[in-house]
Amino acid sequence: MKALFRNAKVYENGVMKQLNMYFDGGSLAPFTGDVSSFDPSFVFDNTVILPGLCDVHVHLREPGFSYKETIKSGTMASARGGYTAVCSMPNLKPTPDSRENLDAQLDIIKRDAVIAVYPYGTITKCEAGIELSDMEEIAGDVIAFSDDGKGVQNEEMMLEAMERSRALDKLIVAHCEDNSLLRGGYIHDGEYARANGHRGICSESEWGPIARDIELVKKSGCGYHVCHISTKESVDVIRRAKAEGVNITCETGPHYILLDDSYMQEDARFKMNPPLRSPEDREAILAGVLDGTIDMIATDHAPHSKEEKSLGLEKSAMGVVGIETAFPLLYTNLVKTGIMSLERLVELMSKNPRERFGIKSDPGFTVFDISAEYEIDPEEFLSKGRSTPFVGERVYGRCLLTVYGGKSVYENLVN
Repeated sequence: MKALFRNAKVYENGVMKQLNMYFDGGSLAPFTGDVSSFDPSFVFDNTVILPGLCDVHVHLREPGFSYKETIKSGTMASARGGYTAVCSMPNLKPTPDSRENLDAQLDIIKRDAVIAVYPYGTITKCEAGIELSDMEEIAGDVIAFSDDGKGVQNEEMMLEAMERSRALDKLIVAHCEDNSLLRGGYIHDGEYARANGHRGICSESEWGPIARDIELVKKSGCGYHVCHISTKESVDVIRRAKAEGVNITCETGPHYILLDDSYMQEDARFKMNPPLRSPEDREAILAGVLDGTIDMIATDHAPHSKEEKSLGLEKSAMGVVGIETAFPLLYTNLVKTGIMSLERLVELMSKNPRERFGIKSDPGFTVFDISAEYEIDPEEFLSKGRSTPFVGERVYGRCLLTVYGGKSVYENLVN
């Protein structure tokens, strides 16, 4: 398919430039010829052309849970969302804690992935928090070390992991959760939980482990990244650590920027971990994104089966999908409203994650029609997961094209 993107906004070296760009089926180049000579069916206006997006927190579920998602379906969904690189979380079966177990995942990635996939290795074997993984054995083929889905409860074990990770020049990527403070909670310990008789998860269960780990980072000198922060205290603790020169970065998700527990319903599409917090927390998260305390936006794309998400707030699995909706949601709510520039959104969704995680592969590019308004419909998703709190939301920004490795990996060039 060949196409002309007329007067496209093209991201180059941190700024948006307006250019006519010609796509010939694999590559993209400026077009200086006569635009009127093109078949109008293949001319697109109101487009932005961006480097491929990069998500450092995606659950591809394979091996072990292919009924939820596969590497093929997850990377196809990622391409539809404008992503050309994702980091695959390690809560799999088997967990990537040894050479043999990691190779099982790498073989599937090599066979089925349509974009770049960078797997995590676990911090502890089986993410059980009892014994450290074979970190030295797998370091060459993992992007970083994480026990995502579980917090490392033992302080001495986390310090040793950081010291070993530093020697390997790898980040520790932490799911920060103090199990002793959970008390059976499954949504935020806030107004909605109290009004509707639900058990809540307190904010300290997140920010307490972050504060602990910051002290361990000071001792070890390890590079440290915090997953999916959701509380105002987490923002404050990380902001102070950065001011002290601690080697720390963090991410948040679109749902923590755009939603809080005032949006909650008795529906598991509003259930994820960490949970949607208070309106004050959401305001602090947005402020952290705007002032640079929060370095990047990751989706925590977490697909589950329909059955697993149909058991109500208490019993349903935690996690929602988001890889296909992240850019349009953030563009609509932050860029179109003037809260943030498009350039800043690209930094948060492509530039910063690549730089922090050392992802040097060719980013490729993605094209969005920012004039296209539509309603989010999970039945259109390429992901196997369908559970999203944003169902029915009207957004701008439909992905037209994603190219990676010189090949079109997603195409929707229909005028």
